Amino acid sequence: VAVVALVKEPEVPHAVPVPDGALLGLILLSLATPPRAAHVSNAFSWEPVIEVAVLFAGLFAAMVPALKLMEQRGAELGLSEPWHYFWATGVLSSFLDNAPTYLTFASLATAAMNAAHPDLHIPAGHIGGLVLIDPQIHAEAAHMGHLLLESMSLGAVFMGAMTYIGNGPNFMIKAIAESRGVKMPSFFGY
Repeated sequence: VAVVALVKEPEVPHAVPVPDGALLGLILLSLATPPRAAHVSNAFSWEPVIEVAVLFAGLFAAMVPALKLMEQRGAELGLSEPWHYFWATGVLSSFLDNAPTYLTFASLATAAMNAAHPDLHIPAGHIGGLVLIDPQIHAEAAHMGHLLLESMSLGAVFMGAMTYIGNGPNFMIKAIAESRGVKMPSFFGY
């Protein structure tokens, strides 16, 4: 948490970002320092990690076209109220990973805000732009930006935890349990 919160990225093009390098270093340190017997006694295996990584890499890659489509044609969906974003983000987060679903609807929300207020110029998909609107200049838009971000966040978190695939840790725990012979409920059974 400290690495993510406190370490700044250098402005050197094509360099490994410092937080990423620091996190990789911590991962390697955590693998190298415990005695090998601890890994053996805990039945540590890379198989669940690889299974989850492959699945979620595919999901994130598949979401790129959806992000672009939402930026270009998302206004046609008719989402205009915060509760629309809550339910749309939440329902899709139950069957897709909640992070890329959240990003997809954030792209839609920034496009909708730009369409409603052309002088805002929020960069496409810039989630922070929804809460950085100056309330002194655009009071209504600033309030709506906060409401949209809150509604998408709550929908993704609350409903993303309903399935294995909606939230990465759910699927990771399932994969670890199954690798140790524990019978887990099916996707729809969960």
